Amino acid sequence: MGKVNTVLGPIATEDLGITALHEHIGFGLPGCDLDTQWWKKPDEAFDVTLQRLNRFREHGGKTFVDCTGIGNGRDVEYFQVLSRRTGIHIVAVTGFVAGDSALPYFRNKSVEYLTDLFVHEVTVGIEDTGAKAGAIKVGVSRGGKLSELDKRIYRAAARAAVKTGAPIITHLSTDPMTAINIFDEEGLPLNRVLMGHADVGQDADDERDEMIAKKGGYVGFDTLGYDTEVENAPYWSRPRKERVDQFLRFINKGFLDRAVVSADANCCALGWPGLKGHSVNYVFEEFLPDLRKAGVSEDAFEQLLVHTPAKFLTLQEPR
Repeated sequence: MGKVNTVLGPIATEDLGITALHEHIGFGLPGCDLDTQWWKKPDEAFDVTLQRLNRFREHGGKTFVDCTGIGNGRDVEYFQVLSRRTGIHIVAVTGFVAGDSALPYFRNKSVEYLTDLFVHEVTVGIEDTGAKAGAIKVGVSRGGKLSELDKRIYRAAARAAVKTGAPIITHLSTDPMTAINIFDEEGLPLNRVLMGHADVGQDADDERDEMIAKKGGYVGFDTLGYDTEVENAPYWSRPRKERVDQFLRFINKGFLDRAVVSADANCCALGWPGLKGHSVNYVFEEFLPDLRKAGVSEDAFEQLLVHTPAKFLTLQEPR
């Protein structure tokens, strides 16, 4: 029987149920807590977050993976309160959303230091919360290529994944071969990696997605809901139909078991307004109905929301 680390302790893989693999309780760049323009009162933020998590549970959701890296609003004690209050399993990550969003303290650290940090948070715990990370987050800094710091973080994450059996979730699928080469050099099979945000507007690439899938990796269609039809949509948005069509092309090539769907939404955004009304529940209320109209089966939804996340999140035997 496999296990997955949650903020309230390890659980059996079979208990994960319907899982959102790339979400946020609240995400902000370093210093967002100083930007009073976007502050929300704690009780307001808590109420909004509870409403969205309870709605997720009403849709059958059981597990919520918070992909907020170190220093970007990750608050494990808060996650624990929310998990107890809602009954939803919350998985926290170690790592960084990208090098350019890492706190200055970490920017000159060695691969060895970062590896030890990630391993500690997966196997010993995050600070003094008693919670262990269930996945490792890495990402591509702005600019279209992995920066030198990004490469150090990716290499450290690969080493930590090999040592702990935890999976890696990436922010963006940009510059994929650089990332894949690092994983190869560190002996990490690509089936332990989710290459995220393959569906963002400026970065869609069917050939890249197929290449990742053929190498055994997972492809994240996990910015669902960032649609240009929505008022004040951010720059990475795209027309809703384009995203659906990209996803359908991917699964129609036989890659259903390599696909991940999620919304990359904030329950309550930190340091920016977020996208009005956007939440994890877009997956159930908008995206799945679009797929049903296109003829996608309920069995496919079970693969996407239950079987694939369970296989990916289960801690592997360390190598």
